[in-house]
Amino acid sequence: MFSFVIKRMLMILPTLFGVSVIAFGLIRLVPGDPVLMMIGERGASPEAYAQMKANLGLDKPILVQYGKFVSHAIQLDFGTSIISRRPVIEEFTSRFPATLELGLFSSFFAILIGIPVGILAAIRRNTWVDYSVMGASLIGYSMPIFWWGLILILFFSIHLGITPVSGRIAMEYDIPSVTGFLLIDTWLIPGAAFAEKWQAFVSSVRHLALPTIALGTIPLATIARMTRSSMLEVLGEDYIRTAKAKGLSRPRIVWIHALKNALVPVVTIIGLILGSIVTGAILTETLFSWPGIGKWLIQSVTSRDYPVIQAGILITSVMIIFVNMLVDLAYAWVNPRMRIKT
Repeated sequence: MFSFVIKRMLMILPTLFGVSVIAFGLIRLVPGDPVLMMIGERGASPEAYAQMKANLGLDKPILVQYGKFVSHAIQLDFGTSIISRRPVIEEFTSRFPATLELGLFSSFFAILIGIPVGILAAIRRNTWVDYSVMGASLIGYSMPIFWWGLILILFFSIHLGITPVSGRIAMEYDIPSVTGFLLIDTWLIPGAAFAEKWQAFVSSVRHLALPTIALGTIPLATIARMTRSSMLEVLGEDYIRTAKAKGLSRPRIVWIHALKNALVPVVTIIGLILGSIVTGAILTETLFSWPGIGKWLIQSVTSRDYPVIQAGILITSVMIIFVNMLVDLAYAWVNPRMRIKT
């Protein structure tokens, strides 16, 4: 297992190099000049323009800029935002808990519903339950996030009025950031009574509900379909027929003998889905005005904030790479034969 881990870690290095090149180079292909964005076209005298470009380090050759970017990134120094003039790492860490909270609950929503629903569809194969689950999964997988999010807002927020349209919590609450997770921080309000903490918690849950559903629907549909397919394949194996011949109960066959083997490909697809949740959060956060890194990156692209965009792309890519590595390790733990093949 140790050699398997070392091989996976060594495979990350060329990927990180490629990501750094893309993060650095791709943004420079976007039309627009960040220097003009800062000083304005009317006040952009040649002297002021040259001075600002030198201050930002954009007057150096591309290779020099890239080397400086990589050397600083290794030290977690991503420079200063061109627009806010704050260190990029501070802005990232202040917004990342919001994205992480949304991503975790979207993942839990997709996994906790997708796996049981997929199992149910498999054991009720060719019944109305199976057809209903697969039909709903196909619809859920086919809906774009921005369209599905608007439908949720129109129905639950505008028509029924039971959920807020945007934000993380009602504006009357000023919650000190302790953990960064509002569902926890609402219970840590200093000097607040239990009723006030409960109301703040309920407000944060109501704000979290629609973004969670919007972001978790496509992963849920994917997990349900993969679980059903994998479970059907396992239920047709010889050892399952042997277990039935021995007189074992159906729940024991499904939940103990079949489920562990059926989850092997599901674990892999969950790792890929976690990456899609990070990218899907960009649309979801923009739609629901969720103050996370997705919305932050969109604002940075429109303002040509090079340091923010580079840091956002690099950090999120590194997180996705390491999540996939953890999924590979989990896959090898569930299926020991993978350690021998690799």
